[in-house]
Amino acid sequence: MIKVGLTGNIGSGKTYVCQIFSALNIPIYYADLEARIILNSPSVISRIAEIFGKKTLLNNKEIDRKKLASIVFNDTKALEKLNKLIHPKLRIHFQDWANNQNSKYVIQEAAILFENNFDRLMDKTITIASSKEIRLERVLKREKKKKKEVLARMSNQWSDQRKESAADYIIKNDGLQMLLPQVLKIHQTLNR
Repeated sequence: MIKVGLTGNIGSGKTYVCQIFSALNIPIYYADLEARIILNSPSVISRIAEIFGKKTLLNNKEIDRKKLASIVFNDTKALEKLNKLIHPKLRIHFQDWANNQNSKYVIQEAAILFENNFDRLMDKTITIASSKEIRLERVLKREKKKKKEVLARMSNQWSDQRKESAADYIIKNDGLQMLLPQVLKIHQTLNR
Protein backbone atom coordinates (compact mmCIF):
# COMPACT_ATOMS: atom_id res chain seq x y z
CA MET A 1 0.00 0.00 0.00
CA ILE A 2 1.22 3.48 -0.90
CA LYS A 3 1.19 6.06 1.89
CA VAL A 4 0.56 9.56 0.59
CA GLY A 5 1.00 12.74 2.59
CA LEU A 6 -1.24 15.60 1.56
CA THR A 7 -0.37 19.08 2.76
CA GLY A 8 -0.86 22.73 2.06
CA ASN A 9 -0.76 25.88 4.09
CA ILE A 10 -3.75 27.10 6.08
CA GLY A 11 -6.56 28.06 3.72
CA SER A 12 -5.12 26.21 0.73
CA GLY A 13 -8.10 23.85 0.35
CA LYS A 14 -6.76 20.61 1.85
CA THR A 15 -10.15 19.61 3.26
CA TYR A 16 -11.92 20.11 -0.07
CA VAL A 17 -9.28 18.15 -1.98
CA CYS A 18 -9.52 15.35 0.60
CA GLN A 19 -13.29 15.25 0.07
CA ILE A 20 -12.63 14.59 -3.63
CA PHE A 21 -10.20 11.76 -2.83
CA SER A 22 -12.68 10.39 -0.30
CA ALA A 23 -15.40 10.36 -2.99
CA LEU A 24 -12.97 8.16 -4.97
CA ASN A 25 -13.03 5.74 -1.98
CA ILE A 26 -9.54 6.61 -0.79
CA PRO A 27 -9.14 6.39 3.02
CA ILE A 28 -8.15 9.73 4.56
CA TYR A 29 -6.36 10.15 7.88
CA TYR A 30 -6.84 13.66 9.23
CA ALA A 31 -3.69 14.21 11.28
CA ASP A 32 -4.80 17.53 12.78
CA LEU A 33 -8.08 16.01 14.01
CA GLU A 34 -6.29 12.97 15.42
CA ALA A 35 -3.74 15.25 17.11
CA ARG A 36 -6.62 17.04 18.88
CA ILE A 37 -7.89 13.70 20.15
CA ILE A 38 -4.42 12.84 21.45
CA LEU A 39 -4.14 16.34 22.95
CA ASN A 40 -7.24 15.62 25.05
CA SER A 41 -6.02 12.32 26.47
CA PRO A 42 -5.49 12.45 30.25
CA SER A 43 -1.75 11.67 30.10
CA VAL A 44 -1.11 14.42 27.55
CA ILE A 45 -3.26 16.94 29.45
CA SER A 46 -1.17 16.42 32.58
CA ARG A 47 2.10 16.78 30.61
CA ILE A 48 0.87 20.01 28.99
CA ALA A 49 0.02 21.41 32.42
CA GLU A 50 3.54 20.50 33.59
CA ILE A 51 5.26 22.00 30.54
CA PHE A 52 3.13 25.09 29.89
CA GLY A 53 1.50 25.64 33.27
CA LYS A 54 -1.99 25.17 34.67
CA LYS A 55 -3.06 28.36 32.88
CA THR A 56 -3.45 26.15 29.78
CA LEU A 57 -6.27 24.19 31.44
CA LEU A 58 -9.95 25.04 31.63
CA ASN A 59 -11.84 24.54 34.91
CA ASN A 60 -12.94 21.07 33.86
CA LYS A 61 -9.33 19.97 33.33
CA GLU A 62 -9.51 20.14 29.54
CA ILE A 63 -6.95 21.97 27.43
CA ASP A 64 -7.73 25.61 26.78
CA ARG A 65 -6.82 25.35 23.10
CA LYS A 66 -6.95 29.12 22.54
CA LYS A 67 -4.57 29.73 25.43
CA LEU A 68 -2.22 26.95 24.30
CA ALA A 69 -2.31 28.23 20.70
CA SER A 70 -1.48 31.76 21.86
CA ILE A 71 1.61 30.33 23.57
CA VAL A 72 2.90 27.95 20.90
CA PHE A 73 2.17 30.02 17.80
CA ASN A 74 4.20 32.90 19.21
CA ASP A 75 7.15 30.86 20.49
CA THR A 76 8.93 28.34 18.25
CA LYS A 77 10.56 26.56 21.22
CA ALA A 78 7.16 26.11 22.89
CA LEU A 79 5.77 24.75 19.61
CA GLU A 80 8.66 22.28 19.42
CA LYS A 81 7.90 21.07 22.95
CA LEU A 82 4.25 20.52 22.08
CA ASN A 83 5.14 18.73 18.85
CA LYS A 84 7.59 16.42 20.67
CA LEU A 85 4.77 15.44 22.98
CA ILE A 86 2.08 14.85 20.33
CA HIS A 87 3.86 13.72 17.17
CA PRO A 88 5.37 10.40 18.31
CA LYS A 89 1.90 9.28 19.40
CA LEU A 90 0.43 10.51 16.13
CA ARG A 91 3.01 8.60 14.06
CA ILE A 92 2.18 5.34 15.81
CA HIS A 93 -1.56 5.93 15.45
CA PHE A 94 -1.22 6.65 11.72
CA GLN A 95 0.86 3.51 11.10
CA ASP A 96 -1.72 1.37 12.92
CA TRP A 97 -4.56 3.03 11.00
CA ALA A 98 -2.83 2.60 7.61
CA ASN A 99 -2.11 -1.08 8.29
CA ASN A 100 -5.86 -1.65 8.73
CA GLN A 101 -6.93 -0.08 5.42
CA ASN A 102 -7.77 -2.00 2.26
CA SER A 103 -6.83 0.32 -0.59
CA LYS A 104 -4.00 0.73 -3.10
CA TYR A 105 -3.12 3.96 -1.34
CA VAL A 106 -4.11 5.99 1.71
CA ILE A 107 -3.76 9.69 2.40
CA GLN A 108 -2.64 11.44 5.54
CA GLU A 109 -3.78 15.07 5.50
CA ALA A 110 -1.48 17.25 7.59
CA ALA A 111 -0.93 21.01 7.49
CA ILE A 112 2.67 20.69 8.66
CA LEU A 113 3.66 17.43 6.95
CA PHE A 114 7.12 18.63 5.87
CA GLU A 115 7.76 20.90 8.84
CA ASN A 116 7.49 17.94 11.24
CA ASN A 117 9.15 15.33 9.01
CA PHE A 118 5.96 13.30 8.58
CA ASP A 119 6.86 13.17 4.88
CA ARG A 120 9.54 10.62 5.83
CA LEU A 121 6.74 8.15 6.64
CA MET A 122 5.20 8.66 3.21
CA ASP A 123 5.89 7.10 -0.16
CA LYS A 124 4.55 10.14 -2.03
CA THR A 125 3.51 13.69 -1.14
CA ILE A 126 0.97 16.14 -2.52
CA THR A 127 0.97 19.88 -1.89
CA ILE A 128 -2.07 22.09 -2.38
CA ALA A 129 -0.78 25.51 -3.47
CA SER A 130 -2.61 28.80 -3.30
CA SER A 131 -1.40 32.38 -2.93
CA LYS A 132 -1.04 33.82 0.56
CA GLU A 133 -3.66 36.48 -0.25
CA ILE A 134 -6.26 33.91 -1.33
CA ARG A 135 -5.51 31.71 1.68
CA LEU A 136 -5.78 34.62 4.11
CA GLU A 137 -9.11 35.66 2.60
CA ARG A 138 -10.48 32.09 2.87
CA VAL A 139 -9.41 31.69 6.51
CA LEU A 140 -10.79 35.06 7.57
CA LYS A 141 -14.14 34.17 5.95
CA ARG A 142 -14.48 30.76 7.62
CA GLU A 143 -12.95 31.38 11.04
CA LYS A 144 -13.61 34.06 13.60
CA LYS A 145 -9.96 34.95 13.98
CA LYS A 146 -8.12 38.20 13.71
CA LYS A 147 -5.82 38.76 10.75
CA LYS A 148 -2.87 38.95 13.16
CA GLU A 149 -3.67 35.46 14.56
CA VAL A 150 -3.95 33.94 11.09
CA LEU A 151 -0.69 35.54 9.97
CA ALA A 152 1.03 34.16 13.09
CA ARG A 153 -0.15 30.65 12.18
CA MET A 154 0.97 31.15 8.59
CA SER A 155 4.43 32.17 9.76
CA ASN A 156 4.91 28.72 11.34
CA GLN A 157 4.40 26.99 8.00
CA TRP A 158 6.80 26.60 5.12
CA SER A 159 6.20 28.80 2.09
CA ASP A 160 4.20 27.35 -0.80
CA GLN A 161 7.36 27.42 -2.93
CA ARG A 162 9.30 25.37 -0.39
CA LYS A 163 6.48 22.83 -0.07
CA GLU A 164 6.13 22.62 -3.84
CA SER A 165 9.84 21.89 -4.25
CA ALA A 166 9.59 19.06 -1.69
CA ALA A 167 6.36 17.51 -3.04
CA ASP A 168 5.91 14.76 -5.61
CA TYR A 169 2.62 16.25 -6.85
CA ILE A 170 1.27 19.80 -6.79
CA ILE A 171 -2.39 20.76 -6.97
CA LYS A 172 -2.97 24.42 -7.82
CA ASN A 173 -5.98 25.84 -5.98
CA ASP A 174 -5.75 29.36 -7.32
CA GLY A 175 -9.33 29.76 -8.52
CA LEU A 176 -8.16 29.55 -12.13
CA GLN A 177 -7.46 25.84 -12.57
CA MET A 178 -10.11 23.20 -11.94
CA LEU A 179 -9.32 20.89 -9.02
CA LEU A 180 -11.08 17.72 -10.19
CA PRO A 181 -8.86 17.06 -13.25
CA GLN A 182 -5.74 17.60 -11.14
CA VAL A 183 -6.95 15.18 -8.45
CA LEU A 184 -8.06 12.57 -11.00
CA LYS A 185 -4.65 12.65 -12.71
CA ILE A 186 -2.88 11.95 -9.39
CA HIS A 187 -5.46 9.31 -8.47
CA GLN A 188 -4.93 7.46 -11.75
CA THR A 189 -1.17 7.48 -11.21
CA LEU A 190 -1.39 6.18 -7.63
CA ASN A 191 -4.18 3.67 -8.28
CA ARG A 192 -2.30 1.64 -10.92
